[in-house]
Amino acid sequence: MRKRNYNHCCVRPNRFHKRCIRRENTGRSFSVKKSCSELLPAGRSICENGFRPLRSLLLFLALALVWSIVVPRLHATTQNAAETATLPPKAHHQLLLALPFDNRTGQANLDWIGEAVSEVLNQRLGASGFDIISRDDRQYALEHLGLPRNFEPSRATAIRLAQTLDADDIIVGFYTLQNNNLHLSAQLLDVNGLRLSQPLIQDGPLDHMLDVLDSLAWHVARGLDPKFPLPESSFQAAGASLRLNGFENYIRGIVEAEPAERIRHLKIAVAENPAYSPAWLALGMTYFSEQQFDASATALGHLRKTDRAALEAEFYRGLAFFYTGHYDEAEEAFAFVAAQLPLPEVVNDQGVAASRRGHDGGALFQEAITGDPQDPDYQFNLAIALARRGDTRSALGAVGQALKLRPQDSEAINLQNMLRQPNPPVANAATTRPATVVPASEQRDTGNGDSAQDHRSLPLERIKRSYNDASFRQAASEMEEIEAQRLASLPPAEQAAALAKNGKTYLGRGLMLEAERQFQLALAANPNDADAHAGLAEVRRRNGDNAQARAEAQTSNTLRPNAAAWLTLARLDRTEHQLPAAREDVNRALQIEPANSDAHGLQQSLTPPATSPPPAAPKP
Repeated sequence: MRKRNYNHCCVRPNRFHKRCIRRENTGRSFSVKKSCSELLPAGRSICENGFRPLRSLLLFLALALVWSIVVPRLHATTQNAAETATLPPKAHHQLLLALPFDNRTGQANLDWIGEAVSEVLNQRLGASGFDIISRDDRQYALEHLGLPRNFEPSRATAIRLAQTLDADDIIVGFYTLQNNNLHLSAQLLDVNGLRLSQPLIQDGPLDHMLDVLDSLAWHVARGLDPKFPLPESSFQAAGASLRLNGFENYIRGIVEAEPAERIRHLKIAVAENPAYSPAWLALGMTYFSEQQFDASATALGHLRKTDRAALEAEFYRGLAFFYTGHYDEAEEAFAFVAAQLPLPEVVNDQGVAASRRGHDGGALFQEAITGDPQDPDYQFNLAIALARRGDTRSALGAVGQALKLRPQDSEAINLQNMLRQPNPPVANAATTRPATVVPASEQRDTGNGDSAQDHRSLPLERIKRSYNDASFRQAASEMEEIEAQRLASLPPAEQAAALAKNGKTYLGRGLMLEAERQFQLALAANPNDADAHAGLAEVRRRNGDNAQARAEAQTSNTLRPNAAAWLTLARLDRTEHQLPAAREDVNRALQIEPANSDAHGLQQSLTPPATSPPPAAPKP
């Protein structure tokens, strides 16, 4: 299994040299950077494969020189197109960096389209199983290279950016506009081989720009994987519900530097596209950064719990509730995230919220320590929880461990001195202080001794304010790879059954591209899997391809009659106003699954309302 590691030294030591980067918990933009020698324990070599900084630097300069000569030749004339290599087929686990496209329209007010292309590529390819690099990571790498966030990199700089982010391929391109017709040209740059693909061209009316971008994303997917199973219509359907004006304001909002303007654009975006979760997330995070926590919690609450970004949204929603003293809601939000991905910072914050409610968070702090034994804040929080239980000896052990990890922590020193008193004033306290609002400026992630402490009572526990986005994505990716390896060891029929089950889960969450990919993989393993055909039929129906939906549902029922396929046929018949046929479809579904709630609900909607009998004629 290949591990994508954004947090540790020398992700790929055999590649070009790059300074190793460690992201500390400093917010959504990561600022602390350390070299390999600073990160590795004493006595270890910088990289175990014999890394040589000077040799790697010379290699990079040589490659940059070669690149500066090769690129002009690649673009010189159409006669030289034969020199442009076509990328070989790859698995979906290569890491992709989609850069904003160059604006060659001559109109500065269309600069936003370049970022829009990158955003759509990230969304569509990410949902289709490719491993993409987020906009936040890209901006972080630009900062690491000493470049402004809105910098448009040259090809050589793009390679350096890709190396910093450990990318395998870069998607680059430009766009022009003529007679209100948008022309897009994309190329795939293989970072390993320094090869460019043939240009991928897409054209269309400017007012149908989203359709053009979705088509381009599909062609890029096919360029990366010629056997890519999803049809172009699925990509088109993914953006069909978006209104262009709302999407434009979303893009203008995420690139805007001024918070007030950012909020203005994003409010328009969510008003135009109320179901577009990326806009709600961006709005909620902007409110959060401006410490408008009530507004942040409200905006982040618009994301469904099944959304792709639900974990990140709930983490910051929990913090927003926490900072406004709504500890019940904060604990619930942190618990939701921890139940799916129990990273130490999330579990810690759940414990802090529980403690502010007067509950014992000790078990949660201990779980956080198990996940990250080197974080002194978790030890500090555990010491407070143990002291509240009256277990002074264990509390002293925990705070002592915190001081080993951070010897200059003045708050921990004060806590240790307090617990060493003959009769600690609060060591036997049975409950915590009442829940009160703690301003964000007084919340702490580290014990730096700057905040005042009442020496007659225990200090407040330390909250972690940063969502480690890279760690979450890496953990999810690793779990997916482990599951893929497990499935690969199963017989084809069992593989198909497991993949079809995954597809149903995605379908239930409304994630159409993810669901379709699972169903297609299931059919690749076993073309006769009835559940996969039924699931694909429902995907096609929701995407508006009724003819293909009916064909897939009928194939599924031919292989094995099942309720899911009959219900899809019933919905199709209802759409086509064939109500008697729809009722018959539902009856067949209920014969197979008498307790199917969807079938009963659909049956009720197809039942004509009872009509009152005509009044009896009056007697003479």
